[in-house]
Amino acid sequence: MTRSFPNATSRILAALTLGAVVAASGSSRASAQSAAAAAPSATVTLTRLQCGTNAPPTDVGLRFSDTFAFSGVMVQLTYSCYLIRHNDDYLIWDTGFAKGPAATAPKQSLLELLTLLGLAPASVKFVGISHYHGDHVGQTSSFPQATLLIGKGDWDVVNDPAAFAPWVSGGSKVEPLTADKDVFGDGSVIVLNMPGHTPGHHSLLVKLKETGNVLITGDLSHFRENYDSNGIPTFNTDRAASLASIDRFKQIARNLKATVIIQHDQRDVAKLPVFPAAAK
Repeated sequence: MTRSFPNATSRILAALTLGAVVAASGSSRASAQSAAAAAPSATVTLTRLQCGTNAPPTDVGLRFSDTFAFSGVMVQLTYSCYLIRHNDDYLIWDTGFAKGPAATAPKQSLLELLTLLGLAPASVKFVGISHYHGDHVGQTSSFPQATLLIGKGDWDVVNDPAAFAPWVSGGSKVEPLTADKDVFGDGSVIVLNMPGHTPGHHSLLVKLKETGNVLITGDLSHFRENYDSNGIPTFNTDRAASLASIDRFKQIARNLKATVIIQHDQRDVAKLPVFPAAAK
């Protein structure tokens, strides 16, 4: 039997055609990868907000160490909240004390501070709460339109129902978190599960183009000396969980070369720009 083979010209044409298909396919993949690489990432900024009036320096040896450390050490504690912009959406992290007659009440409410930034309350898509203590939730109810992000362990035992009335009533959306939460879905803003101070305590990671990675403690630690020594306050709900969370937090800080912001330590305020400026 005689078998038929294509002539040399046919073989050359076939090879050229196959090469063109492969080249086009490769070009399409390269174009797609190039487009993905060139696609602009989200605009993310971080603004510190003063959410309380500082009391006189505190003797941190009285309540902030269960091993009798820091006796007589005086630290200026402060009350910080944060506004995170992600393109046209905003997250407020902690809401501090409510404005009022109390000595530690803020001079300006969060709503007033947002007005100074040219933002309407409706711009706030999420309110993230590090934990349920009163100096972190005092103005939460000012943002009933926002989705509340709070650790499930805290949500189950909230001790200030008035602060969470819009969500307790079922009229507003709440996400009780049992793990980490990638807030905007692109890894730029992550609520980190750090239980121990309270059952559902969380911290916050914000990734900024110019400043780099920023880790905000919540009340994982209240001041530098406690952070450096893995100190545990007497009022934490779980000592073992607290130590595990501090260990995880520090490993994240090392791996990401992150700037650590201890929310209650006045000495850390200068790590971020002065309001109304934002870290970028």
